[in-house]
Amino acid sequence: MTQIPADLKAHAAASRKFGADPRMVFLGGGNTSWKTDSTLYIKPSGVELASIQPEQFVPMDRAALRRMFTAPVPEDCWAREAAVKEMMAAAVRAPATARPSVEAPLHEIIPYKFVYHMHPTLVNGMTCGRDGKAASKRLFPEALWIEFVDPGYRLSMAVAERLRRLDPAPQLIFLENHGVFVGADSLAEIDGIYIRILATMEKAYRDAGVATEWGATRPDAETVLNSAPVLRSLLGSDQTRAIVTATGYFEPAAGPLTPDHMVYAKSFALSAPVSAASIAEFAKKRGYAPKVVAVAGKALFAADATLKGARDTLLAAQNAAHTQALTKAFGGPRYLGDREREFIENWEVESYRQKVAASAAASGRLANKVCVVTGAAQGFGLGIAQGLVAEGAVVVLADLNLAGAQKAAAALETAFGKNRVFAVKVDVGKEESVAAMALTVVCECGGMDLLVANAGVLKADSVKTMTQADWQLVTDVNYTGYFLCAKHAARVMAAQNSGGRGPWTDIIQINSKSGLEGSNRNAAYAGGKFGAIGLTQSFAKELVEDRIKVNSICPGNYFEGPLWSDPERGLFVQYLRAGKVPGAKTIADVKRFYESKVPLGRGCLPEDVVRAILYAIEQGYETGQAIPVTGGQVMLR
Repeated sequence: MTQIPADLKAHAAASRKFGADPRMVFLGGGNTSWKTDSTLYIKPSGVELASIQPEQFVPMDRAALRRMFTAPVPEDCWAREAAVKEMMAAAVRAPATARPSVEAPLHEIIPYKFVYHMHPTLVNGMTCGRDGKAASKRLFPEALWIEFVDPGYRLSMAVAERLRRLDPAPQLIFLENHGVFVGADSLAEIDGIYIRILATMEKAYRDAGVATEWGATRPDAETVLNSAPVLRSLLGSDQTRAIVTATGYFEPAAGPLTPDHMVYAKSFALSAPVSAASIAEFAKKRGYAPKVVAVAGKALFAADATLKGARDTLLAAQNAAHTQALTKAFGGPRYLGDREREFIENWEVESYRQKVAASAAASGRLANKVCVVTGAAQGFGLGIAQGLVAEGAVVVLADLNLAGAQKAAAALETAFGKNRVFAVKVDVGKEESVAAMALTVVCECGGMDLLVANAGVLKADSVKTMTQADWQLVTDVNYTGYFLCAKHAARVMAAQNSGGRGPWTDIIQINSKSGLEGSNRNAAYAGGKFGAIGLTQSFAKELVEDRIKVNSICPGNYFEGPLWSDPERGLFVQYLRAGKVPGAKTIADVKRFYESKVPLGRGCLPEDVVRAILYAIEQGYETGQAIPVTGGQVMLR
């Protein structure tokens, strides 16, 4: 294995530091490079700076890059871009396979060992301002200002032409509507220059009386509940709905300010109440559906096919609005013109970057479906959640134990990737808590495609001795809790299904074999489960008009879960101590006794239930059913 140079390791570490600093970039953007005498190492297209590793930098032949500045290229815009793409590929040194950043020639022509291109919001307030050029001369007299030209080849040629006239080359280059380049022969110098840039810009805004802070507000709950689910369907397809993230209202930027804003959030937002007509009118005028929708004074919504994409769109919209506000210190905003905008919108390089990002998106039978699982912090619920994430779903772990749900969510994201799981606190027996959970899910995702009502409790006792308090607790969670979760999920699902748009949605209650036959000294649990099947059948008949299927799944005993296997409070140890199993001397004896009651010889596992959930979702002709997953221990009659 080739040893990684120390300078490249240090460069990668510094790049990650800059890429993770929200003052310097947003969404992990930016670009950096390091040069040796013969090789330029540059960030690949589509890779976030905040996580880049030394081996990911693309090595390029510097001599080949230099020849690009004298090689003939076609006059036609898109033919030229294709030719440049081929020359760039030819400059890549083996064994690299990633596509280098289109900025590689520009990094090459700046004659410093390290080149760091960042997009600090404080800087963009100046570079996107109508008086930005004059301000840069006043604040940074040593800097070079480059008026806006198309990114990529034309920008590289423009900078090269200017640098030929300057000796020494400036270390600081401001790009109109496109951030700032800093070049230096040491990382300490890079760091120091950026610190000075930010300090100078902070003072400039203070002197101009322009606030630099930006804070999100809470959206109007009624607007979110009424609009976000509808947007999911209006901006989705017949097969999948969009994911929509909501925040408090702010005035979106009135036009495109930088290429990055355009790539993530499009050039224009829709500012109008949500309706099929307003979406269609916008699409007809702009040629694309909106990614950002603002309802004045109430809420702002950001949409994409994935949760990460929706969150990124929102951050880009917020950054654009922040940048627009900062331009007040520099004569107001300078938006990109139609020709400039259209080049970026149709640029193959940006299409490639989006393709790279899309390739990392979830896949599976539930790809990007929003699934809420109650009682998901541990045990059966957590196992179900894991199975749904593995099938590509965005999964909400809803549990009274928020800390446990958050810990579980973090573990699942480590295993399956970020922006796939998040935790919400809920007490399913209290309507205000369930309503708050539903609102949180709609704010984060726009709605839900599947509710798995799994939360449950078990308190076994004789009918002759059970307290009313224990009876009520079991009933509140297992029976009333299912009703409350179905009630608030159905409202959201009905809204996103209005007009017959998009696929059917599902409510699936995790019942029990005790919902199919009585359970000795366990009447509260069995009674609640029997009653819940009645709810399932009733909900199914009512909600079919809203394109919602409702089914129950009745698992057998999950012997590996904490209910049975907890070493101190589990049923196995309780039954051993109570002598419930004649002749049993160990926990293993008790477990074997109960396994022997199952024709298939083992307890039910979460993956068994996940298979049944997938069946219920994919079977379009099944609703109101109680599906046994009991290993044959309890069978339908």
